[in-house]
Amino acid sequence: MRIDLHAHSTASDGTSTPAELVAEAAAAGLDVLGLTDHDTTGGWEPAFAARPEGLAIVPGAELSLRWHGGARPIGLHMLAYLFDPADPALSAALARVRSSRETRAERMVDLLAADGIDVTWDEVLQDASGGTVGRPHLAQALIRRGLVGTVTEAFQPEWLGARYRVPKEDLEVFEGLRLILGAGGVPVFAHPRASVRGPIVPDSLIVELAAAGLFGLEADHTDHNPREQAEMHALADRLGLVTTGSSDYHGTNKTVRLGARTTSPEALAKIVAAGRGSEVVGG
Repeated sequence: MRIDLHAHSTASDGTSTPAELVAEAAAAGLDVLGLTDHDTTGGWEPAFAARPEGLAIVPGAELSLRWHGGARPIGLHMLAYLFDPADPALSAALARVRSSRETRAERMVDLLAADGIDVTWDEVLQDASGGTVGRPHLAQALIRRGLVGTVTEAFQPEWLGARYRVPKEDLEVFEGLRLILGAGGVPVFAHPRASVRGPIVPDSLIVELAAAGLFGLEADHTDHNPREQAEMHALADRLGLVTTGSSDYHGTNKTVRLGARTTSPEALAKIVAAGRGSEVVGG
């Protein structure tokens, strides 16, 4: 069984619509797909409606969180599976994060405009297709103007990585964990050792999160090198956490393909047994 528990659609910063994404998952030979758009469940129903026969969908989201316990705040992502999308507390928190993402992106457009780069806010909103607005949508505008060649290049410090970047307003990490659990969801720390992305949190935080209800670590991720991957498996074993694997697919916004990393059926069974807010669809 081929299980990929982390993929994005146009409901956030992927380039495939939810219907296209599930078709691509089936074509890639996947049996199970986790739909985990950033801070939204907007892709769930379109994906369920378009689900090909033989593909199961694990509904989820990737929450934007922040840890304030170090010398400076560090952003991190938490995958939430099988939560209740109508839970009032979690729904309200995700709405706040989406609103802050939109305000942030609009400020970044203003910074670009101040330097004579004619990216428009209407254009960014059109690229977002009604989903959660993110830096990849600004990156596409820069690509169209020939200023950068790829999304990765657009995220470099001279562009959206620093010069034109505005910090996000994220949920505090323990608040986010509490909200996921309160909505019946299953929390898995996304790419926890991905040092290529920037600062990472210490293992001591992961120990604290495990004591507070963290269920798993996304150990097998394309942004983990072999040493980082091994460290996460060892830590998960020590703490009694499940480990997952995934592609973190974003369509053409990234080069990684669906199924590049996978999750074991045993880990999926534990996640499904723990989820209380929604159910796997199909399969």
